[in-house]
Amino acid sequence: METLAALLLAAFVAGYFVLAGADVGLGMLLPLLGRGRAERGSVLAAGIGPLFFANEVWLVAAAGVFAGCFPALEGELFGRLLPVLVPLLAGWLLRDAGLWWRRVSAAPVLDGLVVAGSWLLAGSWGWLLASLLVGGERPGPAPVVTGALTAAVVALLFLAHGLSLSTRRLVGEPLRRARQLTGGRTDGATRLLTSVVMAALPVLAGARLPLTEHAAGDTTLLFQLPLLCAALPLLLAAQWWLRRTASTTPHHNHPRGT
Repeated sequence: METLAALLLAAFVAGYFVLAGADVGLGMLLPLLGRGRAERGSVLAAGIGPLFFANEVWLVAAAGVFAGCFPALEGELFGRLLPVLVPLLAGWLLRDAGLWWRRVSAAPVLDGLVVAGSWLLAGSWGWLLASLLVGGERPGPAPVVTGALTAAVVALLFLAHGLSLSTRRLVGEPLRRARQLTGGRTDGATRLLTSVVMAALPVLAGARLPLTEHAAGDTTLLFQLPLLCAALPLLLAAQWWLRRTASTTPHHNHPRGT
């Protein structure tokens, strides 16, 4: 049962990186794709708006699996990695706040919150992955040089993944700019490659953790695992339905938001 819990955690985390990672990358690219509030609104509406909640549910599910199936390790890991987790949480909150407030306010600073939060979130994920990769079974924050270099590389990966989304979802001038950034390449092979790498990175980093050795008791796992196993196909089905619906629904830019 411990192995199944670890596999479910890996599936939820990989799902978040593949699905929400493209949204984060698109937020990082917002100043390059949209000129003016209206165009930036159309970028956010087409690229992020339709699937915003569904994509972040994967991270919420992963956090639930981690806390419920590996409670001892969760407490120890969060304490050790707090200096990395604080900016990650800050980036997440800034980005989401910008997206939410943009619906009710025309303040230009809100686009800045989306962009800054997206960059901070991507870089913090990179620093966290570096900490897990180099820290072994009891990881702490990665050294500054290692963390910064990994954060930069992972941020570029988020950018590439977001760009692959933009060439598939955007229209008009934002789409033209996105194609310029990709050199005219809009093939599925690039999207597949960035998706595979996005999924593999957190799984490889998480494999360094002693998950099975710190799993909850059999009674707890026996109660939780059937629910989690049922939730995974439901999330996949909901994601497929939402993507299909979004792809057939015209995206209209609201003058005061996405």
